[in-house]
Amino acid sequence: MVKKLLNVLVIIIVLADFAFAQNISVEASTDTTAYQVGDYIHLIIKVNAEKNISINGPAVSDTLAGMDLISQQPPQKNEEDSRQSVTYSYTFSKYDSADIVIPPLPVYYKAKGDTAESIINTSSLSFTVRPVKVNVKEDIKDVKEPLKIPLDWKWIALWILIGLILLVTAYYFYRRYQKRKAGYIPEKVVIKIPPHIAALKSLRNLSEKQLWQKGMVKEYHSEITGIIRKYFEERFNLPALEMTSGEAVDELHKRAGTGIIIENTRIFLSNADLVKFAKFQPMASVNEEMMKQAEEIVQKTRQDAKAIPDEVEEDVQ
Repeated sequence: MVKKLLNVLVIIIVLADFAFAQNISVEASTDTTAYQVGDYIHLIIKVNAEKNISINGPAVSDTLAGMDLISQQPPQKNEEDSRQSVTYSYTFSKYDSADIVIPPLPVYYKAKGDTAESIINTSSLSFTVRPVKVNVKEDIKDVKEPLKIPLDWKWIALWILIGLILLVTAYYFYRRYQKRKAGYIPEKVVIKIPPHIAALKSLRNLSEKQLWQKGMVKEYHSEITGIIRKYFEERFNLPALEMTSGEAVDELHKRAGTGIIIENTRIFLSNADLVKFAKFQPMASVNEEMMKQAEEIVQKTRQDAKAIPDEVEEDVQ
């Protein structure tokens, strides 16, 4: 009797596990099975599950050693009735030929009431990366033959028009010169926007683009460091756009009034270099801190002009 009860209990447990397994499924796919060296490889992982299951996402970057991660899109989630689907999109590239096998990728999830995470694996994937075919016996040729444009009346008319424009421009400046000789012509006043106002406005515009929130983290760090480097050029006459981060910090240290931002600038530029060149994927808090550091660098070194039109100041408020 006891043996029969144990057998029934085992059957019930197996059926329960099977039933729960139907509540979550995962599949992985690539857009094709044959690529050339340098092509973008799009990997899609789609998880289908009940709404009461919390999905923590797949572990991808550590598994795909030997391929370069180009971009990672934010998860796309859809819900319908009691079901949900979450799609994870990744773009990789491979720069040498090989037969690639992607092993089963673990996806972590937790059902309602569970105290520990569970794992479900995707199926394995395979594809081939082929070298670009090159005929070494042929001579090196231009990408495209030079285009020969026949000389016709259209080109003649274009050159005549350009000549007329040059003559009119020369006549305008000649008349202007004659008028200046006859009497004073007041010059138009050009208002130069102070560097700190231009930099703060650029930072505000960058923030409104929400680049890192859209997955364009590298572009965000490139733009924000470009704004600060341009500010250094205009504020301290420092060619920061042409320097490495280390050179820019060293030269900045030689300028008066920069001591209070040297350490912040070093950290700011180093974080950006990790993202741009080492393919570091920062957390959201790091991206937010980059904007705060940029604004602090500008505010602490700003040189207020004595007379700045109100509309210029208000433009960056």
